[in-house]
Amino acid sequence: MESNRSRLAVYPGSFDPLTNGHVDIIERGARLFDRIVIAILVNLDKQPLFSPEERKDILREVFRSKPNVEIETFNGLLVDYAEDRKADVIVRGLRAISDFEYEMQMALMNRRLNREIETVFMMPDERYTYLSSRLAKEVFALGGSISGLVPELVESRLRSKNIQHN
Repeated sequence: MESNRSRLAVYPGSFDPLTNGHVDIIERGARLFDRIVIAILVNLDKQPLFSPEERKDILREVFRSKPNVEIETFNGLLVDYAEDRKADVIVRGLRAISDFEYEMQMALMNRRLNREIETVFMMPDERYTYLSSRLAKEVFALGGSISGLVPELVESRLRSKNIQHN
């Protein structure tokens, strides 16, 4: 790679909702790479809590002070999106051993599809190793506190969605 070219990383996910584990990975990724694109996967088969536009708005607000963090949506193959963006790296978070097998399979498939793009695994701060978007949504929907698990903006947006506590 040319030394004068900036290093671009792509961090894909649904971010529905954004958790503090995601924030931790993004902030550290923004220090490691010249630029990092938060790539929101638009999956038409899933029923997300937040629309892609709402997720983009939340991410823009949370990372407004980080000029090297970009937010986009994508669909299709991640490796194709990364190639189109001329990314060098795909960043993936690993919370626990249970994530490893799936993430390794995806990384190896992506390498088979495009050998020029590397996958880098990052572990979130130990405070967030158990945390997932799904778990945050479930706890919130059942009336539990998610304070400290998601950015305050996410918590207020969840409250405005009027999710019924069971």
